[in-house]
Amino acid sequence: MGLPAKYPLAIYRGDTFRIAFRLWKDRDKTEPVDLTDIDVKAEVRDKPSGLNITLMSTTVELPNLIEMEMSAVTTGTLPAVGAWDLQLTYASGDVTTILAGSVTVTPDVTDSTRSIAAVSYAARSSA
Repeated sequence: MGLPAKYPLAIYRGDTFRIAFRLWKDRDKTEPVDLTDIDVKAEVRDKPSGLNITLMSTTVELPNLIEMEMSAVTTGTLPAVGAWDLQLTYASGDVTTILAGSVTVTPDVTDSTRSIAAVSYAARSSA
């Protein structure tokens, strides 16, 4: 297999992130890829080979659906930009990366300074 297909992710910091991919063997989407006994793994990093690693929760719904998720807490820890990919590991041990791309995280507004606001309010209350 060649290079993975490019698929950029746009994530809003502090929100739950969910995305799903249905895999097909053909362009007409009539023959599903059978994901039986295939291990699916997805990661976000600050850069390719970067040390800041965030795993995405992955679930397979047979025959060909991959669902990925990150909690609101997890997206709150992501770097502003990064990279991600989705790998399939077959029972034979072969590994294929089918999707990859950039990650852009938009800063949130609500709850983005919760700890600062609590400190400011506490300081005013005790004065």
